[in-house]
Amino acid sequence: MFIGEYSHNIDAKGRMIVPSKFRKDELGEIFYVTKGTEKCLFVYSRDEWAKFEEKLSSLPITTNPQAGAFARFFLSGAVECEVDKLGRINIPLYLREYANIEKDVKVLGVRSRMEIWDSKTWSEYCEKEITLENVLDSMGSIGMDF
Repeated sequence: MFIGEYSHNIDAKGRMIVPSKFRKDELGEIFYVTKGTEKCLFVYSRDEWAKFEEKLSSLPITTNPQAGAFARFFLSGAVECEVDKLGRINIPLYLREYANIEKDVKVLGVRSRMEIWDSKTWSEYCEKEITLENVLDSMGSIGMDF
C-alpha cells in the first residue's frame, strides 16, 4: 500500500527521484504514469495498471461518449516508466505541463497508487479541500466512521 508524503524536485530534463520506499516495496520494475484528477499525476504499479485497464475495457466507449472520453483521458496520457540507476524517472513534458509541474513536487502515497503534485498546487488543494472540517463533514456521506 502506498502511504506518506514526500518532497522532491524535478530537474531540467524532467527527472524526479522516486521515494525509495515506493521503489522497493510498491512500484516494481515497470509502472505507469498518467494524467490524474485535480491536476496531478497518477502512478500505478504494473498490477494496479492491469486492474485499471480491465475496468476501462469494460466501458461502452463506442456507444457512450462519456465512457470514451473517460478512457481517452487516462490512456492517451499514459506512459510506461522504469526507474534508472539513480532512482529517477523521466516525466514527459506533456504530463508536467498538464499537472503544472515546474520544479518542486509532492509525492503522495494514496493506497493503490502514487500521486505526483506540483508543491504549490498541493498546498492550495490542502488549504481548500483537506481541512479537518471538510473531512469530518464528509465522513457520513462516504460511509466512514471511527
